Amino acid sequence: MPEAEKETKGSVMMAEEINLCPEVEKTFELIGKRWTALIIYVLLSGPKRFSEINALIPDLSKRMLTERMKELEEHGIVLRHVIPERPVRTEYVLTQKGYELGKILGPISKWAISWMKDHKESLHDH
Repeated sequence: MPEAEKETKGSVMMAEEINLCPEVEKTFELIGKRWTALIIYVLLSGPKRFSEINALIPDLSKRMLTERMKELEEHGIVLRHVIPERPVRTEYVLTQKGYELGKILGPISKWAISWMKDHKESLHDH
């Protein structure tokens, strides 16, 4: 048995299973951007107006929310839906691609509840 394989025997993934192709790298880069995964997670429960997303994530500035929503639209993860009523409303909804990405965030939230509950400091305070 190769040395690297012996060392990772107890881990979830064996060394040869790790595939850092450009698509994987790009995905981690996208969801690793501040607020992006949280926006996707919030949209999992259904369409939301800009103000609703902003209210659910109060530390997220309107400028940054606008920037992240544009990025998510460009990547085909979020769809901006204009409802032509009076007054005109705009809702954001996950595409199928976005929903599939969002489903993997559920286990992350469970991990956070289990492991981060004693973590009192904010990550950006370091």
